[in-house]
Amino acid sequence: MRAARRGDFMFCNVCGTMMNFSSGNQVECPLCKCSKRSKEVIGLEISYKVSAEDIRRDLGISHFEGKMEVKDMEINKKCEKCSNTKLKFSTRQMRSADEGQTTFFHCPVCSHTFTEN
Repeated sequence: MRAARRGDFMFCNVCGTMMNFSSGNQVECPLCKCSKRSKEVIGLEISYKVSAEDIRRDLGISHFEGKMEVKDMEINKKCEKCSNTKLKFSTRQMRSADEGQTTFFHCPVCSHTFTEN
């Protein structure tokens, strides 16, 4: 297939609505009924590039997420491995928004790490 020279070949020149194939030899705008010959559009293709920023914007992910420094807070909780009572912890939303956060615990004495949902 040859690439389209213009990005708007399947859109109506009058109102901008996407055109439909109405018959074997015509494409027609469903809104204003403007038409083109099918030969003008058959064999053409649309191509586009998607950037990482486009994906982040569409998914609602911050550009800085994952790069920000996370401060571990301290809690009085017993380590499962060495029984140390001062653990560091951080939280993160790992599942869907209607479920609770996952808490990550880290023991500074024995370096044991465990999670709690």
